[in-house]
Amino acid sequence: MVGSKIGVIFDYDDTLVPDTATELLKKYGIDHEKFWGEDVKQLLLEGYDPTHAYLKLILNNIGEGKPFGKLTNKDLRAFGKTFDDKFSKGIPEVFTELKEKVKQYKDIDIEFYIISGGLREIIIGSDVVKNNFTSVYGCDLAGDTEDDYLKYVKRAITFTEKTRYIFEINKGITQDEVKENAYLVNKDVPVTSRRIPLSNMIYIGDGLTDIPCFSLITKASSDHAGNGFAFAVFDSTKPKSAKQALQEYLMPKRVTGAYSPKFDKDSDLGSVLRAVVTTQCANITLRNKEPK
Repeated sequence: MVGSKIGVIFDYDDTLVPDTATELLKKYGIDHEKFWGEDVKQLLLEGYDPTHAYLKLILNNIGEGKPFGKLTNKDLRAFGKTFDDKFSKGIPEVFTELKEKVKQYKDIDIEFYIISGGLREIIIGSDVVKNNFTSVYGCDLAGDTEDDYLKYVKRAITFTEKTRYIFEINKGITQDEVKENAYLVNKDVPVTSRRIPLSNMIYIGDGLTDIPCFSLITKASSDHAGNGFAFAVFDSTKPKSAKQALQEYLMPKRVTGAYSPKFDKDSDLGSVLRAVVTTQCANITLRNKEPK
């Protein structure tokens, strides 16, 4: 039934797992502090977008005699698999528990998605991701052939680019369909015919790159069914992270709440997430009973 699906959308790095790009740099002996500091900042001064800057620097370090060597997407997937035991507390149990909650309501379903500015091949290397997520959106690199070492930027997901994938999910457009028609997201789909209304969405992310998605979902009342929910996660042990959560997310009312990235039922975020899904199920049930 249209409008009877709930979509829970996650950022990946520092939301579900430690920052995978930083861990990749460490694995290959690259100074990650210099990479994210001096090197990225220099490209930003030259006019690069932050996402394109870090992707260029990764490519600069791939090749014969370079730190990454002849790095391939297969290598990235293998590296991604090593994160299966590094997920935030409560992952993957929360996915099963939320599905069980939703099963208590007739004709309602829940799906999980990832929209990340990180490397997609690392993300999909995880068995946790393969077993629990409907779709994963992230940056992609490519070689001259599928098995060749990486030389080109295939897809870069920047700040507002993340909202494109929100709308693909909203309209029910699959990744295979987009391969056939890259402009399909711009197709006019009546609000009442959209597969997952924005009001049925929950977005969880940790950084400034997530702000467009936070704002879109929490302020999206165009479907006349109320707004969705957005939660920021932050490292409570780092004053800078807590300050950012307060000043950039909570005070401007871009998010519903801000918590540590823990998803077990006894944690703040985990318990709130379960309560929000239950509330959305009740709201969907009521709307489905309303006279058409």
